[in-house]
Amino acid sequence: MKIMKKISVLLLVLLMVFVAAGCSKDTGSSPNSSGKSSGSKVAKDIKDIKIGISVGTLKQERWQREIDMFKAYAKDKGFQVLVQSAEDDAQKQVSQCENLINQGIDVLIVQSIDADASAPIVNAAHEAKIPVVSYDRFIMNADLDYYITFDSVKVGEAEAKFVVEKAPKGNYIWLKGGPEDNNAHLVAQGQRNVLQPYIDKGDIKIVLEQWCKGWDPNEALKHVENGLTAAQNNIQGVIASNDGTAGGAIQAMAAQGLVGKVPIAGQDADLAACQRIVEGIQTGTVYKPIAKLNQAAMDVAVALATGKDVKTAVDSKLGQWTKLNNKTKDVDSFSVDIIAIDKNNIDEILIKKDKFQKIEEVYKNIPKDKWPAI
Repeated sequence: MKIMKKISVLLLVLLMVFVAAGCSKDTGSSPNSSGKSSGSKVAKDIKDIKIGISVGTLKQERWQREIDMFKAYAKDKGFQVLVQSAEDDAQKQVSQCENLINQGIDVLIVQSIDADASAPIVNAAHEAKIPVVSYDRFIMNADLDYYITFDSVKVGEAEAKFVVEKAPKGNYIWLKGGPEDNNAHLVAQGQRNVLQPYIDKGDIKIVLEQWCKGWDPNEALKHVENGLTAAQNNIQGVIASNDGTAGGAIQAMAAQGLVGKVPIAGQDADLAACQRIVEGIQTGTVYKPIAKLNQAAMDVAVALATGKDVKTAVDSKLGQWTKLNNKTKDVDSFSVDIIAIDKNNIDEILIKKDKFQKIEEVYKNIPKDKWPAI
């Protein structure tokens, strides 16, 4: 009898040790599509998920469009999105993201203001076992989960090609984007890829080269005013990095009677830029199909929140998967293709095919009898 009691006690002790060991295991993370722990929460039904979205600014036309797209996607699928805009304040963006995290989101999508200053956002999200998707702008020096983007080097190359094809020789003003944005550096790299051979031959001389903090059109205006003064208005080309800075540059050139005489291009296919293209004021723009970018980001976020395979969740027609290094790791990245737009294809692609802009708005300043038949 005593032996049976001892055996019973021993079995009970072993059972308690086994249960304690099982409870001590970390069950809070799940494997992602590459088989490694993503730190995400337990998978949910799509109707129960909550996606947090942080954008850096609403000052540029495209970002309000994209917020509307995020909301439309969520409404169609039946889940909740929480959106915050930091209005170009990097510290405010960190605080807003912390607030989103505290509201119990399942995935955080971030369009960062400052590539390096956004690392604490990723750290805070991961502490709460929330994966982070970097949107359009790369978050550097962080254990980022995914990145959805356009090829910014190709954007810069397309912008520069517009200008050098019109003016292969002469004095140039070179306006780069916001130095705090990693994309601006990639765009500048693409621009240099095109410009450098002409510079080396002595065909192109850069009389002014400046960054435009926050991609601010007002900074672009001031830089171009200074460049025109330094060159006594003897300028044959202007390299701008987006449509906003192109607009600022054009304003400065208008004051000197140079509008339409100096080639200049941008990116984003903003309405004002499209109007300038059909009016012969701006040479071209780089169209980044944001509907595709937006869908890819939401597909990734939903897959993460619902426990689906991320890479197969994104339609391959939207772009292609690659890996990009953010100085901490090679991040799984999805890249959407870009399209160079000028007066020859603006009607077919932006107005007719993608319906990104409306004919009555693009051709607002053109007599109606000169509108294209679409």
